[in-house]
Amino acid sequence: MSVVDDGKSRCRWVEGGNDLYYHYHDHEWGVPVRNDRRQFEFLILEGAQAGLSWATVLNRREGYRKAFCNFDPQLVAEFDDQKIQQLLQDTGIIRNRLKVAAAVTNARAFLQVQQEFGSFNEYIWSFVAGRPIQNRWETHEQMPATSEQSDALSRDLRKRGFKFVGSTIMYAHMQAAGLVNDHQTDCFRYAECARLA
Repeated sequence: MSVVDDGKSRCRWVEGGNDLYYHYHDHEWGVPVRNDRRQFEFLILEGAQAGLSWATVLNRREGYRKAFCNFDPQLVAEFDDQKIQQLLQDTGIIRNRLKVAAAVTNARAFLQVQQEFGSFNEYIWSFVAGRPIQNRWETHEQMPATSEQSDALSRDLRKRGFKFVGSTIMYAHMQAAGLVNDHQTDCFRYAECARLA
């Protein structure tokens, strides 16, 4: 049976998506991420999404996994201009020069954050005092595009040399990595993600 027909109430943004989209909503979106490599993965994917739909990026996720060494920031930080040129020919990813170059820049900055804070997780979770923010949106329209925390995170990341980390992108990152629970209150995942906090 398709998840679309399972009778569960879900966030409105997932409606009309494919099974990959539903699976992402049902199993990943809003789940607190405490793993540096997963944080780096979302950093690359959310940056790639800028100006595009999340479905566009999600459909290329495996392409990104291959192109960016299974999202290993240590390896991506070593990419040179020749490697970037090679990636710009890769049809498995979004071939935008600025976004590909930003992924390499961000890998290098990511390693510096790890060195300073012990882990990227320690750093990013400090913006929400270590616990997911539990929002209570009843409708999709109530959900903001940014927050005070995403503004602060964006400013600090830019100061550290990160690219494609505007407040809207970082709010989407916080939603994906479970720093905020933005499932609608009538979505079956709202209570599940709240328990994970």
